[in-house]
Amino acid sequence: MVGAGRIASMILWGPPGTGKTTIARLLAHASKLDFVQISAIFSGVADLKKLFEAARAKRRGGQGTLLFVDEIHRFNRSQQDAFLPVMEDGTIVLIGATTENPSFELNAALLSRCQVMVLKRLDETALDAILDRAEALIGKPLPLSADAREALIAMADGDGRYLLNLAEELFALPDAAPLDPAGLADVVQKRAPVYDKDREEHYNLISALHKSVRGSDPDAALYWFARMLAGGEQPLYLLRRIIRMAVEDIGLADPQALVIATAAKDTYDFLGSPEGELAIAEALVYCATAPKSNALYKGFGAARSAAKATGSLMPPKHILNAPTKLMKAEGYGTGYTYDHDAEDGFSGQNYFPDEMARPVLYTPKELGFEREIAKRLDYWAKLRAKRNAGS
Repeated sequence: MVGAGRIASMILWGPPGTGKTTIARLLAHASKLDFVQISAIFSGVADLKKLFEAARAKRRGGQGTLLFVDEIHRFNRSQQDAFLPVMEDGTIVLIGATTENPSFELNAALLSRCQVMVLKRLDETALDAILDRAEALIGKPLPLSADAREALIAMADGDGRYLLNLAEELFALPDAAPLDPAGLADVVQKRAPVYDKDREEHYNLISALHKSVRGSDPDAALYWFARMLAGGEQPLYLLRRIIRMAVEDIGLADPQALVIATAAKDTYDFLGSPEGELAIAEALVYCATAPKSNALYKGFGAARSAAKATGSLMPPKHILNAPTKLMKAEGYGTGYTYDHDAEDGFSGQNYFPDEMARPVLYTPKELGFEREIAKRLDYWAKLRAKRNAGS
């Protein structure tokens, strides 16, 4: 695009400190566009109108405008729509920066007019290169041992801007012996993990936690659990998710998983933090190492679909109570067999509506306790077929 001299409007999506603003400035400089920067946090429709009028005036004089909007996801729908006509007529080239998933936060009309560029968290090699450049610019090395330099990069947590802020603090120190990791920790504050409980990172980490449990990886489950706690997540939210895992991904393959998960909730209520968090970890590891089955989850889903499709059908009359003479005269309860009095404690009668073919909704897997349930269901199916054939 730079080579062709035609910069397209785009959305730069990535975590903090990955260079979104820098990229926008470089593109404006390379394409000789006037660079204008605003933040969606502090700007409204009136501010946008003034910017658009100024950009039109510059365009009439032969000067194009690259408008960089930081935190563009903070604009509401009507504010985002305001960009559409000036993007289409070429008044501005829009570059929006966001840390949130554009698919969820930006209007489809705006997205259709932009290319989305995904910026990833800076890895250790990239962060080390940033430090090398900073040292070359200042003309001296950072006052750090090799281990402390690695610790500094770890503190940055993929954020180049934060790393440079830390480096500036270190360059400002009086000349002294290089700091070790402990000395570095004394000089700079430890960075809190990037984690916003009502934003995408929250959903990314809970997804990682859930899939680690589903994938029977207790080590990964404990790691993501610890990450979320370090980010300030509420333990009770994590407990609710673990209880869901127990019923959705384990179910009757190990019914004890639900018991332990709910017991962890009671334990946490009793002990609080931080002692109660160990009970949550115990439930998490139990669920991660339990046999997995979604048969109950799928069976319930199939039952809901069947109920929606056949919701007006009445139960068969033989299983209806008949408290009145009229109901008895209508055949309610006629022919019902009390299962406890039947041979083998099983009558094999039909409990679905007469107009409905008998479906199989719950199919247990050959895993854990469900293996025993499958044997029972198979036994009852054979008895049912035998009794129905006899009748």
